[in-house]
Formats: sequence, C-alpha cells, structure tokens
Amino acid sequence: MCGIAGALFPSSMASGRDILAVVQRMTTALVHRGPDGRGVKQVAGLDRAQDRCQVALGHTRLAIIDLSERGAQPMSSADGSIWITFNGEIYNYREVRADLERRGAAFHSDSDTEVILRGYEVWGEEVVSRLDGMFAFALWDRRQQCLRLVRDRLGIKPLYVSHHAGVLFASEVRALLASGVVPRRLDGAAVDQYLRYQTVPSPRTLVAGVEMLPPGAIVRLDASGRATRRTYWDLFGTAAVAARQQSRTEARKSVGDLLLRSARSHMVSDVPVGLFLSGGIDSSALVSLVRRTGVTPRTFTVAFPGTVYDEAPFARAVAESFETEHTEVVLSEAQAQEHIVSAMATVDHPSGDGVNASVVSGAVRAAGIKVALSGLGGDEFFGGYPSFRRLSQLAGYRRAWRHTPRVLRRAASRTMRALGPDTVATSKAAALLESDGTLAQAYPVLRELFSRERRAALLSPEAWAAATRVEDPYEALLESAMAGEAAAGTMSRVSYAEARTYMHDVLLRDTDQMSMRHGLEVRVPLLDHRLVEHLMGLPDAAKDFGAIPKGLLIDSLGEPLPAVCTNRPKRGFVLPFDLWMRTALGPFCAHHLGPDGLGGRSFMRRDAVSNLWSGFLQGSGTTTWARPWALVALSAWLESTGVDL
Repeated sequence: MCGIAGALFPSSMASGRDILAVVQRMTTALVHRGPDGRGVKQVAGLDRAQDRCQVALGHTRLAIIDLSERGAQPMSSADGSIWITFNGEIYNYREVRADLERRGAAFHSDSDTEVILRGYEVWGEEVVSRLDGMFAFALWDRRQQCLRLVRDRLGIKPLYVSHHAGVLFASEVRALLASGVVPRRLDGAAVDQYLRYQTVPSPRTLVAGVEMLPPGAIVRLDASGRATRRTYWDLFGTAAVAARQQSRTEARKSVGDLLLRSARSHMVSDVPVGLFLSGGIDSSALVSLVRRTGVTPRTFTVAFPGTVYDEAPFARAVAESFETEHTEVVLSEAQAQEHIVSAMATVDHPSGDGVNASVVSGAVRAAGIKVALSGLGGDEFFGGYPSFRRLSQLAGYRRAWRHTPRVLRRAASRTMRALGPDTVATSKAAALLESDGTLAQAYPVLRELFSRERRAALLSPEAWAAATRVEDPYEALLESAMAGEAAAGTMSRVSYAEARTYMHDVLLRDTDQMSMRHGLEVRVPLLDHRLVEHLMGLPDAAKDFGAIPKGLLIDSLGEPLPAVCTNRPKRGFVLPFDLWMRTALGPFCAHHLGPDGLGGRSFMRRDAVSNLWSGFLQGSGTTTWARPWALVALSAWLESTGVDL
C-alpha cells in the first residue's frame, strides 16, 4: 500500500518545465501514505530521438509485501522499456507468479508489484483480469509510447487525474495541488453536488479540471496526452449468470465458500494483520471467517468508556466468543475532539462522514498495526441499509406511479411541503412524490443531505443558476445502468446504486484517505470481486430474509454469530457530534460557518449559513447535526487547501 504520482508532458508542452521537480513535489505531498520509502524517476524524454514526450513517475512506500529494497518503486522491466508505480495489494500474486514462472519469467523480488510488471510483459493490459485485489497503478510502455492508468474493479484505491499542460495523476487531490501546475480553482457545480450528497459524485471533484478515474477502468494516454478509456469490469456486466437459479440453500453454500476464500486471501501479508471489531454483524462475520482459516484474529476496538456511543462491550463479547487476541484502544472525549480538529486540516477531499474513520485508524496504527480488515461492503451487498426495504416497497407502486400525470405529482409534492412540518423527512417525502418512482430518481432522494430548496437558499443566485444547468450525475448514472438490466432483481439494483454512489464516493474514499493519513492499510474482504459478482447474480429470493438484516451473510458463515451482535440495533461508528458541536467543537464550527469561513465565501449566502447554524444550536428541529457539519468540513478543506472560485 502506497502513494503514487506522475506526469506526462508532450514534447510540445515540456519546454521550460522540470518534470522531475513537478513529480517530486507531488510525491513529497504523499509521504504520509508511504513512510517506508520514496522514489521518483524520469522514465521518458531523456532520449529525444526515441521518446515523443516526457514522463516521470513517483512513489511513496508502505512496505507490506517484500519488505526489502527489492520491492522499491518505481520499478522497471529488465531492459528498462516498461516502468510501473503501484498502489495496492494483489492477494493472488503468488498464484499469478507461479503461472508466469512456468512460462519462463524470471523474478528479482518477492513483491506483487513485479508480478504485475512481468504479467504485462506476457499478457499486455489484459493482466488486470488476472489480478485479485485492490489497486491503482500507472504503467509506462516505452515501445508503444503509451502511459496506462488502471484502477481496481470496485474503486477501492483512488486515482485522480488532471489535464493541465499535460497529464498529471496522483493518489490524492492534494498531491495534484502541490504540483505547482494544477490551479487551485473551485468547481462551482461540484459545490451544489457536495451539498446534495455530502460528497462530490465521481468523476468530478471540488477542484476544477481534476477528476477521479472510474472504477474498473483503464485509461491509455499517448505521447500527445490524448486519452482513450475502456471499462474492463462492471457490477452488472459481470454478474454471475449461473447464480440466478440458485435456491437459498445453494446460495448459502456458494456464498460461504466465497467468503472463506476471500478471508484467506486477504490475510496475505509480510506484516501482522489486524481487524476492526465493532461488535456488529459485518466485523463479527470477518472474525468468524478469519478464525476458520486457522488464524487467531488480532482485533481492535476504539473504546469511549462510560458513554452511550461506546461499542467496546459488544466487541468484547464477540472477541471472547471467538477467542481473539483483543485490544481496546481507550480514547477520552478530549483526545477524540483534538484528533477531529487536526484531521480536518489534512483531509484530502471532504465529506460529511470521513473524520470517524480517521479516529479509528489513528488509534489502531498507534497500536503498531500496519494492515487492518474492515467489514465495509456488508451493507451494500447483503441488504443492510434501509434503502433495500424502502426501494423494494416503492417498486410495487411503480407502474401506477409512473402513469400518474407529472402535474399531479408536482401538486401533491407542493401540498406536502406547504402543509407538512419543516423537517428533512417531509422534504424527502415530497421529493419522492414528485419523482417518477424509478430507482434512478428515488434513490438519490434517499441519499440527499440538503434538498433542492435548501441548496437554492444556501447558494448565491449566480452559483445556483450555474448549478441548475448541470445534470445530476447519480440520476444519469443509475438511469443508464438500470436501462439494460431487466433481469436483475430489486436487491441487486439497490446494491448497484449503493456501491456506485455512497460506497464509492464516500465510504471508500474516506476509508482510504483517513487510514492512509496514518500509514494504515485497510482491506475489505466483503468486496472481493468474485464474491460481489456472485451476489449480484443471485435472485432476491436467495438474499431477502425479510426482517433479518443481512440474513444471507449470517447464514453463510457455517457457525452462528453471538447473539450480542445479531440482536442489537444497527449502528455505525458515530461520534457524538450533536453534543460536541454545541460544546467543545462549538468555536471550531462557529469559525467555519461565520464570515471568516464559509459564510464569507462569494458562492454562499451568509445569512442562510448563519440561520442554519443558529437553528441547529437552538434545537429548532429543522436540521440535524450532519448538515452544519458537512458545511464545516467543506469550509475547513477550502481553508487548508487555498481552493476558491
């Protein structure tokens, strides 16, 4: 696990630019991701007779597999014609290596990076189809004069790209800003999208001209910087057709086998592997699976003794049941609050959710662990969110709904807004009434942070007018995806929506940036691509256990989970922001929502920001803590990065 960066400057644009200095600045900005080593190499442009561009690659290393210097990057082929900089882990690298050795390949390290490199020499870019893992890498092929940027199937590892006087790429937005080439200019339309979804839907980011490479994508850049892109994997396109006829009993067996296989592969490491344990279903399932591989799990829980949000007792009961090597990392409220403020100053790309992951990751890394397993993905692919139930209910009314004239739907929506209480629930219900009832229009409403009316009130007239000219990215994504998938069940459709929006743009991005902020690698066994392909192919009848949350996951483990985790209400790791924003974090929030913070930005209405904050403080009931906190996160990011219109 590492940080990567690089640049390609066509010869016509390279004059007067020191490409090594540019990539060196980006790589320095990524040192927190890889404290174990750093390298920058110019791999094209030194021989002008052969190269039509300049290319430099950078790397910061968090050593997990092959801890020796032989695993250092950027890494080249024996003849120096192919270079790679790689971030991630390839869990089946030993199997792929054995295949390559049978074909005559020689290896000089024990790293998974070299497996990709040698695999490319044999299979070309099709090597990606043989890789199990999480990854983002750049590969320069001098013979083809082509730079390839590749991202893993589900988008677990990020890769950002900018086209400014050439092409720059990096694991983080902040690294691109540190290049000295990318302008610190805010994307105005992205601000509206952030307000709606507490993140900016990819590929867009808050920085104008900076995009996130889509999951499952390969981008080829020729020597002129011209890009062509292909998608090599898609959630719907690779759903296992054979799974569609499986009964619940058959699904229990097949999913159980895939879960165990994934757990075993995710333990591949040359350093100890820990496990985040909350005492909930997903993390407890991972403990069960790791135990079945023959390994005694090392589990970690962040404890807040004596508080209502302390999960330590639940985690402790699970750890005792499975006889894990358990560690409780105790944090005081003061320590957690101090961590929050410091984390906000270094966030790579803001969301309303990410700082929780930083608190947990920092505590586990401080305990001496470099790799940890997370249960992320359980809610998305085993039906853990309320959206599965709600959208299944809506599907039953869809035919009548769509045949109701739009003018009547709008009238009903206006009536609800006028007569109902001024609450988030009323706003969402009214928006659902106005929609056509399809998943493409209904799902984004469920994930909405600020409604259309509240966004219009918060943004300046100019900013709002510009925002309304941009198509909503989630509605467009889901409409396109659902149009060609008539055979998919409702649960698979909701899984697609959750995985390609909230999971990808909030949870995975936050997990990566907040864990790597501390030099901690987080692995997600429930997002193994073979497991996901199988789950997407299963019929609803095999996955829907009614009132039992994530019933297929529980049923497929081969042994019962402790009642303490299956009988407790669903609750994510949430810090008491509602209380802290009124007390210890109050001055921090007031600064960022006042005239010296977001309230003073030209694209926001100062009075609307002020009213939102005062309404929250007064407990008016018209807003929850998540809405002002999302604005605080945006303001803190703008302040620390210097990005503005």
